[in-house]
Amino acid sequence: MELVVGRVAKSHGIRGELAVEIRTDEPGLRFAVGAVLRGRKPRDRKLTDYTVEAAREHSGRLLLRLKGVDDRNAADAMRGTLFVVDSADLPPSDDPDAFYDHELEGLEVRLADGTVVGTVNEVLHSAAGELLSVRPAGAESGEILVPFVTAIVPVVSVADGYVEIDPPEGLLDPE
Repeated sequence: MELVVGRVAKSHGIRGELAVEIRTDEPGLRFAVGAVLRGRKPRDRKLTDYTVEAAREHSGRLLLRLKGVDDRNAADAMRGTLFVVDSADLPPSDDPDAFYDHELEGLEVRLADGTVVGTVNEVLHSAAGELLSVRPAGAESGEILVPFVTAIVPVVSVADGYVEIDPPEGLLDPE
């Protein structure tokens, strides 16, 4: 299974730099100079290898220069590219309270009394922290955003296939 570690948000400047949204806890390792990144367009399954020539932080994003991406046009063509790693290549986490996104996606979301709220559709990473995007039970569409913090998500049982939430008043109310 592929795990996304970064996404090209846009080009930066005229020399081919890419502004990348980081989606990994190890950006220093994943995006180190000389590292080979596997990238693909969002709707494309074909992976292409890119070698990191330079990396620096700028305004909360990572700026990358990749071998062969030498000007703004080439950088613009990379917009939306997802950098991925194979989950089989990842070591197991030593922290019992740390999870890879793919471990949470698909888990049932329930209240302490067992009431099923829905299913984790995706883990969203924002500047304010992580959010669980939950597809409501029995719904074809819709989304409930649950802050992924211990006060609201006190129990995560990957082995048993569920996440227990203790939502504050109004979180589950339809808008």
